[in-house]
Parts: sequence; structure tokens; C-alpha cells
Amino acid sequence: MKTIKHLLILAFLSAIAPAMAQTSESGFHGAEATKSRYRAVYQLNTGDTAVIHHALANIQNSLNDPRLKGKLDIELVVYSGAFVAYQKGKAYFEKELQSLQKQGVILAMCENTMKMRKLSRDEMYPFVSYVPTANGELIIRQQDGWAIIRP
Repeated sequence: MKTIKHLLILAFLSAIAPAMAQTSESGFHGAEATKSRYRAVYQLNTGDTAVIHHALANIQNSLNDPRLKGKLDIELVVYSGAFVAYQKGKAYFEKELQSLQKQGVILAMCENTMKMRKLSRDEMYPFVSYVPTANGELIIRQQDGWAIIRP
């Protein structure tokens, strides 16, 4: 009986030890940014305004991370239904996008999506860049070591 009690106590302590080790008292403050450059491409393929805003906020959060200041290259690749994020007349996103671009974010639109949806460059914000296909861009960026992030 005494052995079972000791085993239960040991099991309990083993279960809570990892949780205790991750408290702020342990000194853990997240990963250390030891590289000179970090690169991430965010992919966005939905016209859901909440998801678009979430993606733009995530990008801004990355840019604001003190560990990554001055070390971060970001590209936002938009395709499929997400074309609305770059479409003129959708002032809903324009200011956020311009702010991100001023901070160095590449705003890329999939030309394949434009062709499929019969959209022209005149319908997009003038500060948007273009890639032949979003999938091709993501494949190339991933092979070049970029982190692929899908909000």
C-alpha cells in the first residue's frame, strides 16, 4: 500500500513538473533570434474579412517582435478569394496594407487568380506586386528557406 502511495505521488509530481518548468519564474522568454535574417511568407486564400484582418495583424505582430527588429523579411501572397484584400474600393484593408508595405512587407498578388477571376491590375491597389502563381511562389520561397505561415 505504501509503495502504491509513493508511486501515485511520483506520477503526480512527474505530471506537474513540465508545467512548473515553463513558468515565468524559470527564466524562459521564448526562442532567441540568433540569425542575422529571418524570412516568412504568409499565404492568404480566403475572402473572409476576419481572416484577412487576422493575417494582417499577425504580420504586424511579427514586425513588432523585439527579437526580430531589423532582421525580418516578410511577403504576403494573396490568391483565390483573398484577392479582395488587394482590390481597390475595399478601403477596409488599404491603410493596413500601406502601413505594412512601408515597413518593407512585399504584397504579392497571384496573376493566375486574376486570370481565372477576370480581374485586371487596374482593379488592384497600385502598390501591389505580382507573381505568376501563388503556389509557385510558395514552393520557391519554402525551398529558399522561408517559413510558410497560414493564418
